[in-house]
Amino acid sequence: MAKTPDEYAVYLMITGGHREEVRFPSIQEFQKWYSGELVPKSSSQDFVTVPIKNIQGEYMVVRPASVMAIRVEPLFTSSHDRDY
Repeated sequence: MAKTPDEYAVYLMITGGHREEVRFPSIQEFQKWYSGELVPKSSSQDFVTVPIKNIQGEYMVVRPASVMAIRVEPLFTSSHDRDY
């Protein structure tokens, strides 16, 4: 039986060598943001909001034309580093 990820880490590789990590609770939430916000404005220099659901009070904006690559990694509770 296949395991279901607890969340997804999405890494945005941005022009200039910056890398930002954002977490989504499901792949559907990522796909909704990606297809609804990023793809339609892919060549735009205007800022779009990147949802940061796990950090309250913070937000991030990015220029879609500056996103060079995206990496999506499923995360499982058992794969998290734990300090005992």
